[in-house]
Amino acid sequence: MSSPRLSQTPLPGIGVRYDLTTRDDRRVSVVAHRDGARTVNAYRADDPDECALSLRLTAGESAALIDALLPDHHSPNLLHTTDLGLVAERIELDAASYFNGRLLGDTRMRTETGVSIVAVLRRAEAIPSPGPDFRLAGGDILIVIGTREGAEAAASILGRE
Repeated sequence: MSSPRLSQTPLPGIGVRYDLTTRDDRRVSVVAHRDGARTVNAYRADDPDECALSLRLTAGESAALIDALLPDHHSPNLLHTTDLGLVAERIELDAASYFNGRLLGDTRMRTETGVSIVAVLRRAEAIPSPGPDFRLAGGDILIVIGTREGAEAAASILGRE
């Protein structure tokens, strides 16, 4: 048995491919696309050049899978909870959301829920402290901080079609 090995290969115009060879000499690759999507490929044990499974995941699905692979103490959307009862959470804006293409201020998020939107993740870019004139786009991941109830209300508002 050999030890696990990870290599990466730039794919111009596409993103980066990461190849993992496990200690059992099994191959798995992940293509990190520039748009945030991921393609996971698993190769046959008897022919490591033949792909047995190829699965394309959205950025949100990739995040959920990563969370599933992390230790049990990590919650998929929960970033951190303090003794003050505050949570920081990721909320993805669906392309079908009423707020897709609208200004952040149009959500009235702080007024309606009490949460603050502290950053927006868009593709490979982080936009810290977006102002009310920031235009939202489907696929944006909003980082909100507030109470659990406020974060749930924010997710509900942003999910409105």
